[in-house]
Amino acid sequence: MPAKAARLRRVSIDTAKHLWNLCGITMQFERRNIKNLRIGIYAPHGEVRVAAPRRMAEATVRNFVISRLGWIVRKRSELQHRQVPPAPQLVSGEVHYYQGRPHVLEVSEIRGTPAVRRNTDATLQLRIPAGSDAAARLKVLNHWYRRELGVQLAPLLQAWEARLGIKVAQLRIRQMRTRWGSCNARSRRVCLNLDLIRRSPRCLEYVLVHELVHFFERGHNARFYRLMDELLPEWRDCRAELNRQRSPT
Repeated sequence: MPAKAARLRRVSIDTAKHLWNLCGITMQFERRNIKNLRIGIYAPHGEVRVAAPRRMAEATVRNFVISRLGWIVRKRSELQHRQVPPAPQLVSGEVHYYQGRPHVLEVSEIRGTPAVRRNTDATLQLRIPAGSDAAARLKVLNHWYRRELGVQLAPLLQAWEARLGIKVAQLRIRQMRTRWGSCNARSRRVCLNLDLIRRSPRCLEYVLVHELVHFFERGHNARFYRLMDELLPEWRDCRAELNRQRSPT
């Protein structure tokens, strides 16, 4: 169907959110306190979400979505045909990443407190109580990952706060399904994806700087990219490295 002949139809309404149907594709549409219109496509089934500034005309949103229809169809197809890797079982011999490098897991059962230890021979020793299932083992490993990421972030954040002349009110680490990081410039809060501990240190610094630059420029516009170029000239290489592995943003 030609783009100009397409029809965008609202099929149901849920408070501030609408469901749209375009050429057989159902999309979730909502208005947010943002500057730019966004289209996101999410795994595993290719769910489409459209977020628009509160004052943007609906016709403008409609025309933009129609102009991106080919991209939407292509990205949904890629997601729907992507093979989902098997869930980790947290058993000896599995490979888990730390700071971008593979480590072989060595699991041993103990009676005491669960713990993780990283050895110089690129192994991770996971000590867990007997009978612990995969979920319990993953919880222990993620607890260690979170602590390690916090240790790595502390000097990075301090250095960049001093360089930029800012102060972050709160830095949180959590598992994020679709983004590497987020920030609220007004409240000075930053949130980073726990999965960054599995990526190289330069990727961690890139995401942190990316979020801190939003304190000065909320949108991804020319000024934002100019600031990134000035502060971290290699940021595009870091972004490409993240995208080669997994890109939630």
